[in-house]
Order: sequence, then structure tokens, then C-alpha cells
Amino acid sequence: MSDYQVAHKTITDEITQTLANVNSEDVDRLLEEINKADKVFFVGVGRVLLSLQSIAKRLAHLGVQTFVVGQITEPAITDKDLLIVGSGSGETQFPLIIAKKAKEFNARVAHIGTNPDCSMSQYSDVFIRLPISSNADTPGEVKSNQPMKSLFEQSLLVFGDTLALMMVTEKNIELQSLWEYHANLE
Repeated sequence: MSDYQVAHKTITDEITQTLANVNSEDVDRLLEEINKADKVFFVGVGRVLLSLQSIAKRLAHLGVQTFVVGQITEPAITDKDLLIVGSGSGETQFPLIIAKKAKEFNARVAHIGTNPDCSMSQYSDVFIRLPISSNADTPGEVKSNQPMKSLFEQSLLVFGDTLALMMVTEKNIELQSLWEYHANLE
């Protein structure tokens, strides 16, 4: 195999192994929260934020009212809304501050991360664990050969598309109809 084939197989195998070990009951709880929320907000930093922005856009294509914390048109969060936090460690300061603030307004909070025993757990109503190797080296974690936290960001993005496909199936959405939500000023 060429270097390219080895690298892409390593990456896709790691993502597959990670997503295959996500608790499906937790995913169902997250979908319930998304479906009952008036608005769904997303917060993260760095490359995690980029993955979350993609998820927000995909859910918007499905008719979900989504907002990324900090965007210029972000409305107020209420007790009818959901905040989805992306933070592998669950210790990143900005998402922690935003989650705490969301709870002050009685919003629901879902955390997608790798570490269930983290500071974010005190604010989370739902936790989705992407079982990726952390410093704790917990059994069942996927060890990555990729640099930095690439596997978390990649798995988060594909997890978001998995949620979207589940919603399409659950709501029996005609795929062609989704084009009405796609950007048309491009």
C-alpha cells in the first residue's frame, strides 16, 4: 500500500472504531433534546468549533433553528432551548463559562466529549462520549496515531452527520425537499 492508502485507512479505521463504540441510548437522548428544543446553540473552540459549525449548518438544513455562540445574529437562550457543547476534555474554559450561563437561564445542556469525569459534567443534562484515548488511558478508548486531537474533531463531524441521517430517517424527510433550506445566495 502507498503512504496515502496507509494514512487514509488509519484515519477511517479510527473514526469507525470510535463511532461504533458510542452509546446509542445516549444518542437517542440527544436526539430527543434536539427535537424538543425551540433553538439549538453550539459552543466549542478551535477545530472543534469548526466541526460544530458544520453540524449546526446540517441541522439547519433539516429545519432545526441553530445558532453558534458568538455569531452576530445569536438570540437569547431560554428554558426551551438546548446548548450543545463540544469539548473533548470537558475542561476548556470558554465552553464551561457558556454552559454555566446557559444553566442560569434553565436551558438544557448536552456535552459531546471524551471524559465523563470532567468539570462540564456539573452542567450537562446529556453526555455523549466519543471514546477516544485521553491522558487517563481508560479501557475501551480508541488510541489514535494522528496528531493532536484530530480524531476527536473528525469523529465529532461524522457524529453530527450521523445525527442528521437519523433525523432524516426518523422524520421520513424527502431528501430533495432539503434543498429549500440550502444557501441560495452563493
